[in-house]
Amino acid sequence: MIEIKALSKSYGDLEVLKDIKAEISKGEVISIIGPSGCGKSTFLRCINLLEKPTAGEIYIDGQNILDKNADVPKLRQKMGMVFQSFNLFSHLMIIENLMLGPVNLLKMQRQEAYEEGLAFLEMVGLRAKAHAFPDELSGGQKQRAAIARTLAMKPEVVLFDEPTSALDPTMVSEVLGVIRKLASTGMTMMIVTHEMKFARDVSSRVFYMDEQGIYEEGSPEAIFEKPQKPKTRAFIRKISAMEYRTDAGGYDLYECNAKIETFLTKQMYTDQQIKNVQLVCEELVMAMLLKAFPRSAIGMILEYSDLNSELTIDIEFEGLAQAAEQLEKDEANQLALSIVKNYSKVLTFACEDNKNKVKVII
Repeated sequence: MIEIKALSKSYGDLEVLKDIKAEISKGEVISIIGPSGCGKSTFLRCINLLEKPTAGEIYIDGQNILDKNADVPKLRQKMGMVFQSFNLFSHLMIIENLMLGPVNLLKMQRQEAYEEGLAFLEMVGLRAKAHAFPDELSGGQKQRAAIARTLAMKPEVVLFDEPTSALDPTMVSEVLGVIRKLASTGMTMMIVTHEMKFARDVSSRVFYMDEQGIYEEGSPEAIFEKPQKPKTRAFIRKISAMEYRTDAGGYDLYECNAKIETFLTKQMYTDQQIKNVQLVCEELVMAMLLKAFPRSAIGMILEYSDLNSELTIDIEFEGLAQAAEQLEKDEANQLALSIVKNYSKVLTFACEDNKNKVKVII
C-alpha cells in the first residue's frame, strides 16, 4: 500500500532523515517510537507531503507521489492526518467541521455529508456534541472530533502525529480507546506515540527511530521484549526501569524515594500505590538490609512491565555469602517481612554469582 525508498529530509545543513526504506501493507498498524528529536513527526509529515522530502520516492498504491506529474491532492485524499493540536475550526460547530472536507473536496451533498458526519461522531462517542463548538469540548473530546473529521474524508490510511501529547493524563485513555477501535476494523494506521503500552497492544509492527532513520523494526514482542540493537535496548530500558545505586554507606532514603515517585508517576501509579512501593523498599533496605550490613553498597532496579502491569524490584547488596537468605530467616526481620509480603506477589532471597539478591514482584 505504501512503499518508501531512500527517503531523506534536510533543513539546510541539518540532515534529519537519511535513506529511509519501509513498506506498509493494507491493514497494518505501525507504531513509531523513539527519543525526542529523532525525526518521527518529520517522517510522518513527509509521507503526506506536509514536509517535502529532500530526496527519495514514496509510492501510494503504486503511484509515486513525488513524481512531478503526480496528482498530489488526489493521492493525499487517501491519507488522513490527525495532529497533536486538534486543528478544529473554532467558529464552526463540530458537525460543520466534519462536513467541510466532504462537501468542498469530495463534492458530497450537504445532507449526505451531515448524515455521514453524525455516523462518524457516533463512532467516536460524540454524536451528542454534533452541534457544540470546539471551545465547549474537553481536550479528549476535541481529539476524538478531529479523528472523526479525518474519517469523514474516507482515507485508506490514517497518520497520527502524537495524538495524545497535548492531553491531560485523564483524557489519554478515551482517545486511545477510539484508535484501538479503528485498529480492530482493519484500518491502516501509522502512529507516532510515546504511549508504550498502547504501542505494544495495538501495533502489528513497531518502528524504533534513531540515527536519522528506522534504526530497528519488528513485532511489538520483538521490540519491547527482545530488542536486538543497543540504542533500542537502552531506550526501552530507560522508559520502563529506574536504577538507584550507592557506594558503601551512601544510601539516601529521601533521594531514593524521590526517584521512585518520579518513575512511578510516569507509569500512571496513584499516590497510594507509590507510597506502598516506597514502603516496601524502605522496609527491605532500611529495616532489614542496612540494619544487618550498615556499610553495604546497594544496587536497586525497579522495572515496570507494560505486558502484565507488574513492577519488579531487584536489590543487590554486599555482605557475607548467603547473607540474603539469612535476612529472610532472622527473627528480628519478621515484622518487616510481613509488611513487604502484604504488598507483594513474589518475594525471594538468593545468592547468585557471589552477589546477594532480593526480588520483589508487586
